[in-house]
Amino acid sequence: MKQQKTPSTKRRKQTYEVGLFAEVVAKFMLRLKGYGIIEQRYKTQVGEIDLIAKRGSHIAFIEVKYRQTLEDAAFSLSDHQKKRISKTANLWLAKQSDMSYESLSFDTVLIAPWKLPNHIKNAFDEM
Repeated sequence: MKQQKTPSTKRRKQTYEVGLFAEVVAKFMLRLKGYGIIEQRYKTQVGEIDLIAKRGSHIAFIEVKYRQTLEDAAFSLSDHQKKRISKTANLWLAKQSDMSYESLSFDTVLIAPWKLPNHIKNAFDEM
C-alpha cells in the first residue's frame, strides 16, 4: 500500500530541494571567485556545514541561506546555528592533519529569487 504524503512531508521535501539548489548556486559563485569546494553538507553528530571551501591558504566554512529577500536571508542565521557550525568546523579541522592553511573564516552566501547571490566573508566569529 502506498503511503499518502502529508502537507508537512511535501513541505520538507520542497525545502530540502530548494536548499540543494541554493548550494549549487553558491558553489558556482564561489568557484567563479577562485574557491575550490572541499566538502558539501559536511555532517557530524554536532551539526552540519553547508560548504567548506579553500582559496589559496584560506579556508572558509560557509552557511548558505535562501529566503525570499536577501535581508531575510541575512537575519536567518541564529546564534544556536553559529555555535553548531563553529563546533562542527573544529571537528573537521581536527581530522585534517595534512591540510595547511593560514586563515579561517565563517562566511555566508545569501540567496533570494531574482537577486545575485551575496557572499559575506567573516559573517560571524567562532563562538
